[in-house]
Amino acid sequence: MRFGGLIAVDDLSFSVGRRDITAIIGPNGAGKTTVFNCITGFYKPSEGRIALTLTGSDPDTLARLTAGGARGSRDRNVFLLDRMPDFEIARDARVARTFQNIRLFGGMTVLENLFVAQHNKLMRESSFTVGGLLGLARYRRGLDDGLEKAKYWLERVDLTERADDPAADLPYGDQRRLEIARAMCTEPKLLCLDEPAAGLNPRESAELNKLLRYIRDEHEISVLLIEHDMGVVMEISDHIVVLDYGEKISDGSADHVRNDPKVIAAYLGVEDDEVEAAEHEASA
Repeated sequence: MRFGGLIAVDDLSFSVGRRDITAIIGPNGAGKTTVFNCITGFYKPSEGRIALTLTGSDPDTLARLTAGGARGSRDRNVFLLDRMPDFEIARDARVARTFQNIRLFGGMTVLENLFVAQHNKLMRESSFTVGGLLGLARYRRGLDDGLEKAKYWLERVDLTERADDPAADLPYGDQRRLEIARAMCTEPKLLCLDEPAAGLNPRESAELNKLLRYIRDEHEISVLLIEHDMGVVMEISDHIVVLDYGEKISDGSADHVRNDPKVIAAYLGVEDDEVEAAEHEASA
């Protein structure tokens, strides 16, 4: 991803496994949020491909779609995110995200925030408003289903008692959990979380870990997160990708990344010759 003469992300390749929690970590300015913005359609990458497969599509299928210039419409199990508008990435490829700075609708209630997330589905159920105006059975069923889904996620994030309160009145940690619940109400296949543990105390971080494991295990969702809290990252991540100045310097399990000399150098500012010496010692 280039911004004029600046290469923000360079030759980056990694995979997010189905039902895995994958963390992208790295020092400030490493390019983590830029990667998120490319995946979710806020940016269009200058080069490369971002493919989301809902089933085990083979490499030949991916190559054919790429060569043909399709966005994925000829195979509804494959979506080439780099060629899709952001609203189609959310609606069709079912990619949801949260942000570093919480973006709830503060003047709406907690419950209303979860209904807003179901807007696309409710519009279809209402035949784009007509069914809602006429009170058709299909729309009423959709409304009931939406309420049940909202109640389910309110219970999962322990906010049922605050359902009628304005979202802006919630404590910071509750707002973080509400934002994740709102994203889950879109029924995503890939959930992208931008620093979900930022500003949380140890108890709230533990609750976040429990929630993310539940989302992965019970709903079979792939989770991709950016995080600076290494306690959270190392405890729950199945897979970690480390960036530094827009380039990948490590990719693997928590144990592999924790002991990688390049990762230690990136975080602690070790000189290049010390990194080379550590790598030589590790390989000896």
